Amino acid sequence: MVTSEINFDKPQQVDLDRCVHCGLCLNACPTYRELGVEMDSPRGRIYQMVQVANGAPITESYKEHIDLCLACRGCESACPSGVQYGRLIEAARSEIETTTERGWLARTVRNFVFKKLLPSPALLTAAGASLWMYQVSGLQRLVRASGIAALLGPLGAREALAPAAEIPFFFREIGKTFPAEGKRKYRVAFMAGCIANISFARLNEATVRVLQKNGCEVVIPVNQTCCGALHVHAGIRDEARKLARRNIDAVVDGGFDAIITNAAGCGSTLKEYDELLEHDPVYAERARTFKSLMKDVTEFLGSIELNRELGTIDATVTYQDSCHLAHGQKIRKAPRELLKAVPGLKFREMPLSDICCGSAGIYNVLHTALSMDILEKKMGNVNLTKAEIITTSNPGCMIQLQAGVRKWGHGERVAHVVEILDEAYRSKI
Repeated sequence: MVTSEINFDKPQQVDLDRCVHCGLCLNACPTYRELGVEMDSPRGRIYQMVQVANGAPITESYKEHIDLCLACRGCESACPSGVQYGRLIEAARSEIETTTERGWLARTVRNFVFKKLLPSPALLTAAGASLWMYQVSGLQRLVRASGIAALLGPLGAREALAPAAEIPFFFREIGKTFPAEGKRKYRVAFMAGCIANISFARLNEATVRVLQKNGCEVVIPVNQTCCGALHVHAGIRDEARKLARRNIDAVVDGGFDAIITNAAGCGSTLKEYDELLEHDPVYAERARTFKSLMKDVTEFLGSIELNRELGTIDATVTYQDSCHLAHGQKIRKAPRELLKAVPGLKFREMPLSDICCGSAGIYNVLHTALSMDILEKKMGNVNLTKAEIITTSNPGCMIQLQAGVRKWGHGERVAHVVEILDEAYRSKI
């Protein structure tokens, strides 16, 4: 029997007791900075979790305050007591999920998205093809240019966040092995993601090329699936466990030197499979092995002797910290050092670069207005740098920043750090 199906998914007293309610987290919290409401700060949310842990009912107010959290984990970086806030907020959402009876429509939509769509290459391909037709037909351009989007209210605001569908999709590369350029130094597995295969196919290809340039044989494991990050953030932890077990089985016995992701949000969850499966007698140890191999692509490239055969890129660049890379994985230096290694590239630090941009998984879809308020302030800091290129380390942040450029920017290009490296390698004569 797999004991992880027992309900361990609620905030534990030992984790709650770490919070001394000092308030040093407040200024690091995007929702508190925006709303100024104590119950929408990490300290306030933990206070509410304590009340529920002590027997208070789970009210609609409690659900709202927990749901409004971006789970950016900026408070973890600010906390002097080592509060594992990410673990707490995810457990609180899981407890809400298992004790809440949703309406038929909400239940149907959630079941389809989380249990059917995200793990299914076939359904994702169909959805991606529909999105691609919407874009190439000119309908999207008409909707955005004509003002129709504004008439659609919240739906129109969400349309502005629609990612591009990139034909051909990266699903065609699943199961393939790409040889290293020159002498093979490393053999790595690349986790291609789920939606990324549709909307960031070119980023995935660039990631493979950069790894090849750095002596990596790159394997795209055939049985990999969605990482489960969106499931964990939504409190659907048992479904996330199923995905975690499948991913572990797909790669952990493959003899890899590292398992690589280019999505910081996915990487944070992938590195926490050991927590997700900590009570699973079959997978707990395998999850710890998986975690020991898991690397963000910038982390991996920053840890090896980088191939310096880079062409010149004459541009000014800034960097937006992905929350789950900076706060969840504690990686800040590597992306910046990689950018600074590119000849001709002028790096300018962005003020408050580690404050969330408002993307946060599907937060920008569920809480679009608040997400856009947060993004507007982020774009103000971007514009102060006068950079031509905005880089980050997470596809979700890229979508959000692209929307920010369209609304408040000055035509800046948004790119992943690894795309800049790929461009530099490919331009070297």
